[in-house]
Amino acid sequence: MQRRCFALRLPAHAAIAATAALLTTAGLLIPAGSALAQSGEIKIAHVYSKTGPLEAYGKQTQVGLIMGLQYATGGSMTVNGKKLVVIEKDDQGKPDLGKSLLAAAYSDDKADIAVGPSSSGVALAMLPVAEEYKKILLVEPAVADAITGDKWNKYIFRTGRNSSQDAISNAVALDKPGVTIATLAQDYAFGRDGVKAFKDAVKQAKIVHEEYLPANTTDFTAGGQRLIEKLKDVPGKKVIFIIWAGAGNPFKIADQDLKRYGIEIATGGNILPAMASYKNFPGMEGATYYYFGIPKNPVNEAMVAAHYKEFKTPPDFFTAGGFSAAMALVTALKKTNGETGTNKLISAMEGMSFDTPKGKMTFRKEDHQAMQSMYHFKIKVDPAFAWGVPELVREIKPEEMTVPIRNTR
Repeated sequence: MQRRCFALRLPAHAAIAATAALLTTAGLLIPAGSALAQSGEIKIAHVYSKTGPLEAYGKQTQVGLIMGLQYATGGSMTVNGKKLVVIEKDDQGKPDLGKSLLAAAYSDDKADIAVGPSSSGVALAMLPVAEEYKKILLVEPAVADAITGDKWNKYIFRTGRNSSQDAISNAVALDKPGVTIATLAQDYAFGRDGVKAFKDAVKQAKIVHEEYLPANTTDFTAGGQRLIEKLKDVPGKKVIFIIWAGAGNPFKIADQDLKRYGIEIATGGNILPAMASYKNFPGMEGATYYYFGIPKNPVNEAMVAAHYKEFKTPPDFFTAGGFSAAMALVTALKKTNGETGTNKLISAMEGMSFDTPKGKMTFRKEDHQAMQSMYHFKIKVDPAFAWGVPELVREIKPEEMTVPIRNTR
């Protein structure tokens, strides 16, 4: 576990360890247990997949979180004179570990607020811990509807999108008369919640099959054959809609000669390395949470510029999420003048609007889900990019999406 009080701009994470040593020498990284560390601080625990199957997602979120805290505080890493201290904890994508780490963050580290995790399964295990300790857990980027649905409690807020937002926005691209759809998803909360929400959102197209595979699947042959069998003889437009995260490449099903049967593939956004597969599907439509070239606003421009300067690459899908979480935290803390009492934070955050790389988000009072835009895209192949480029068809604004309230508050 690392306990960091950042007073400098975040370096590339390849250099974090060396920079931490430098900051310790300079007195900017305050050792745990020091007298100074016990006063004038706001402690933020970030529980995320620093390792494990969602490592790429977790590391992007952490980079975005620190960049966002820097941006939102004008580089001071303080709110009302209190230093923001980020405590990192690696849940490895394991629900039981995430649960125990969050409890330790609240009890041992005296964290005022927590952010994370990467996995929906881990998030669902962590929700009762926030309720037990009566502390805020800001969920980013875990997606399952149940997090702000039937498993929700009043200490849970989410800047990440939920399965319903994913589903409704993808339905905008796919839900048309005469379209037949089969779904492919991972067999855990993220995949099953995503398919359920997609089915609820689809009103005109016909869904004929749901295929669930283990989260660590690498061989898609059998699943692909079952999908093909359900679609090959269907007239009209036929689509396999994919909901997938982390390991494995479900686009491998295209190796089974989908073109022979006129079957198309559709999916939402993903991290840039995964979108390399999209180059094989020019014209593919879907809806995404974020792509760095789509939103046009000052926060996104600042994040893109800072990320290019730091890493020589554009910010990715989950970098924007971490940045958005930071913007929400600092906006709330400024409203409370740096006070971290849970009831004051809840009062400040319910109904609160805040700027993000995606534009304005607002925490809905009923379930604390951030209402936000999504982006209908069509893939363009551009030799200048190593991935299929999602060109904007149109922004789907929050008021255009009837996102169900699934809790029983």
